[in-house]
Amino acid sequence: MKATLWGYNGSSPGPTIEVVEGDKVRIFVTNKLPEHTTIHWHGQRLPNGMDGVGGLTQPQIPVGKTFVYEFEARRPGTFMYHPHADEMTQMAMGMMGFWVTHPKNPAQYRVDRDFVFLLNAYDIDPGSSTPKVNTMLDFNLWTWNSRAFPGIDPLACRQGDRVRIRIGNLTMTNHPIHLHGHEFEVTGTDGGWIPKSARWPEVTTDIAVGQMRAIEFDATDLGDWAFHCHKSHHTMNAMGHGVPTMIGVDHRNIANKITKIIPDYMVMGERGMADMGEMEMPIPDNTLPMMTGTGPFGSVEMGGMFTTVKVRKDLAHNDYKDPGWYKQPAGTTAYEWKGEPPPAPRVPAQSAPSASNEATLKVRKPGQHHEH
Repeated sequence: MKATLWGYNGSSPGPTIEVVEGDKVRIFVTNKLPEHTTIHWHGQRLPNGMDGVGGLTQPQIPVGKTFVYEFEARRPGTFMYHPHADEMTQMAMGMMGFWVTHPKNPAQYRVDRDFVFLLNAYDIDPGSSTPKVNTMLDFNLWTWNSRAFPGIDPLACRQGDRVRIRIGNLTMTNHPIHLHGHEFEVTGTDGGWIPKSARWPEVTTDIAVGQMRAIEFDATDLGDWAFHCHKSHHTMNAMGHGVPTMIGVDHRNIANKITKIIPDYMVMGERGMADMGEMEMPIPDNTLPMMTGTGPFGSVEMGGMFTTVKVRKDLAHNDYKDPGWYKQPAGTTAYEWKGEPPPAPRVPAQSAPSASNEATLKVRKPGQHHEH
């Protein structure tokens, strides 16, 4: 799927600008949009006239004109840039980017791997390519760097590396970002770096609208670890919000009658939605499936804001290429139980669930190991 967007230097997001603390920076902005614009340097300390708010701190940049921004990168940290002119339209069309100011002392806040990406979202009708710029909340494409899974690169890490991931949120809602297999610390915000004494371990951090967070962790455990927004509809692509819940409704008999009149009719949703991601349902051109992506064990059933952190022993220091799927050591993968069925849980009769609509969890005590 390709979207028709506006951007910087031909891309959305625009290029990540990297400078060093104390650098004097001069940026030439030529407006090739069909309307005026500005650039706001989100989170930076700078002269008021360089802050980029059209009508307040500067004139709008007219179509075809070039303006110059010039200021000193006064403090190290992670920042964003975006328009402050017809902001809702221009940001909905993809105009945003990242700015990283590295500390003057390279040993300060040092890490082995440093990733950066923006959270952004679009509302694009199936079959079309231009975002609906007046959408407030009901977006249907949740993206990182304007890409949706499985089109998002994995984050390749070497075992033992100290890893930093910088994340900026320029969507219209918050995102609880969750990492599997490791705990991390929030080490930075738009306002600067957090002292070590003020950090605490997390596996999920909520990033609000307009915020930036830097998280850090030691890549200790080998594997392909999921990394995603924990709002489940943000790990899906375009879908109809008005689809009724049919779970538990057995409508196979009526479906047999309908298919005699409408041969292409399909029963959907009575056993959950997973089968919809696996069916080859016809969708309009230039539209992403609701759930997609294939892993070593089959369908991943994800979309949107999802990728993997891949930890490996043998990556070179500067190697960020996808190392492929992790080969789990023998005896470390969840397996099918082929022994006697475990006893059913004891549940009071008045609250006993239907046997056909439950999952049973049986936990054995240490020492009750059974070979498979």
